[in-house]
Amino acid sequence: MAQTFVAPYGTWKSPVTSQLIVGGTVGLGQLQCEGADTYWVETRPTEGGRNVVVQFRPDGSRWERTPPEFNVRTRVHEYGGGAYRVQDGSVYGSSFSDHRLYRCEPGEQPVAVTSAGGERYADIRYDCLRRRLICVREVHSGDAEPKNSIAAVELDGSGRETGLVAGADFYSTPRVSPDGARLAWLSWNHPNMPWDGTELWVGELRRDGSLGERRRVAGGVAESIFQPEWSPDGDLAFVSDRSGWWNLYIWNGRESFALWNVSAELGRAQWVFGMSTYGFESEEALICAVNQRAIWRLVRLWRRSGHVEQLETPYSDISDVCVTPGRVVFCGSSPTETSRIVELDLHAGSHRVLHASTDEGLDTGFVSVPTQIEFPVAGGLTSHGFFYSPKNNEFQAPPHERPPLLVMSHGGPTAATSSKLKLGTQFWTSRGFAVLDVNYGGSSGYGRDYRRRLDGQWGIVDVADCTQGARHLVENALVDGDRLAIRGGSAGGYTTLCALVFARVFKAAASYYGVSDLETLARDTHKFESRYMDRLIGAYPETRQVYRQRSPIHFTEALSCPIIFFQGADDKIVPPSQAEQMVAVLRQKGLPVAYLLFEGEQHGFRKAETIKRTLDAELYFYARVFRFNLPDSLEPVRIENLPG
Repeated sequence: MAQTFVAPYGTWKSPVTSQLIVGGTVGLGQLQCEGADTYWVETRPTEGGRNVVVQFRPDGSRWERTPPEFNVRTRVHEYGGGAYRVQDGSVYGSSFSDHRLYRCEPGEQPVAVTSAGGERYADIRYDCLRRRLICVREVHSGDAEPKNSIAAVELDGSGRETGLVAGADFYSTPRVSPDGARLAWLSWNHPNMPWDGTELWVGELRRDGSLGERRRVAGGVAESIFQPEWSPDGDLAFVSDRSGWWNLYIWNGRESFALWNVSAELGRAQWVFGMSTYGFESEEALICAVNQRAIWRLVRLWRRSGHVEQLETPYSDISDVCVTPGRVVFCGSSPTETSRIVELDLHAGSHRVLHASTDEGLDTGFVSVPTQIEFPVAGGLTSHGFFYSPKNNEFQAPPHERPPLLVMSHGGPTAATSSKLKLGTQFWTSRGFAVLDVNYGGSSGYGRDYRRRLDGQWGIVDVADCTQGARHLVENALVDGDRLAIRGGSAGGYTTLCALVFARVFKAAASYYGVSDLETLARDTHKFESRYMDRLIGAYPETRQVYRQRSPIHFTEALSCPIIFFQGADDKIVPPSQAEQMVAVLRQKGLPVAYLLFEGEQHGFRKAETIKRTLDAELYFYARVFRFNLPDSLEPVRIENLPG
């Protein structure tokens, strides 16, 4: 029996090191199936965050389908997604270096299929009848706002492109009907985001490939449509939140009707292209991922009868659903398993893992399994989160000591956290930290009303929920009220900074490329999010005063605790000036502050060395601020104004 040591929370020695997290871990996503083969994209921190298309064959062999110098990534909407398409064994992908589309064949150099220019491409589909690609195209020209459209790309070597649909501010999800006669797509306009209101259109594709008569079949400014897909017999499925929940509908060419009314979500906030939560197994049956209170499950939905059959899997977070006759492949994870590509045999009911995000197995003695918690907030409402207790089988804390709490505020803000095993969370819990991962009001996954709580209230509701969640744990004697810290990235970084100036509950914080000045963000951010804050805050510049009232940079006199900032030098979404303004004020006030700027990093860190450095630096920072000793030697961080 292993010996158990008594040591204060935060000082426990852990096998979940920063090197473990980055050394053998890859990101997984963008699944596609062709025949019996499965394809996905691996994001590899050890290769500078390069994205690689991988092919998996039924015999268990894996092949890299893009060469070592090729990075399959698109920057349409800046967040990208849907960066490649497989057709007849050929991979067509967007190159991150020049944004052109290339055809990649085994053992050959990629061949460009689009001309050099200011175009970017995403959400790529193949038009079998005309042997061409159809995709979302984004054209950048000088300082003007990019132009988005749906375009066809010829594959005859000419590089010729034909615009099919234009005029709206944004497009996504072009889908060609099985007979090649119709095209479905989504569009929306400023100031809406795709989770606010989108329109579903269908147009007739002429024999020459041009688009004829078109009609809007669903959606509007107050109805969010997600993932239209054609059934094998030519009906159009789509997800809509018209009932208050993202549920599944069918349009048969004349009318739309619900396939399943349920108080659960079959959609996700469309931050990236190519997201998928369902697919057709046959004309009669669909396989769907369903989210109830941030827990996902798989079901088979019988289209005619409406019968719903649960498909048993051990996974609580399911995404990138890809369905073919007799099987479904998806990205799955659970509280005890990291992300993995899973294939479920629909006949046998068995599943197998095709590939995992990490080869490193983690002893369950170091894994904290979250508890789903609810806590009361203002207005008699309830908010949600996942609470992780400290867990390390080799250590226990002295009697009566309570752990420090790290509150995590997710980005978006219209996004959500889940219960899946995240080594980055276990990094903290295995050292003796408690963690509260908050799905504050405004998060997706709890219905449209919950998502709309943040309308006009960003910087208020999210902050109140994070602080109230922390207070709830303190009141229940689960954490140490004198050692409360908060961290977040991007929009979560904004919530973090707001909590420090407007709530003053936390004793330390870490901001990852967080927003400090909403006016700067409104003026400088990219097209996709340039009107996002119209709903979250108000129209700019008409409500400029509200922007100032919600910007932490204007209330720095209220800052009273140490903060560490992490920032990418090439971040175009939240530029370094946002962090540097705050750092300058903290220096002037004499408050402890640390600032780490990373060259070559953009919005969201991708390089292994950056991810490793930030984790170690944040731990080092808390150790110095909360005055506990670390069991391992870490590279020091320069913390200004920290008393000796």
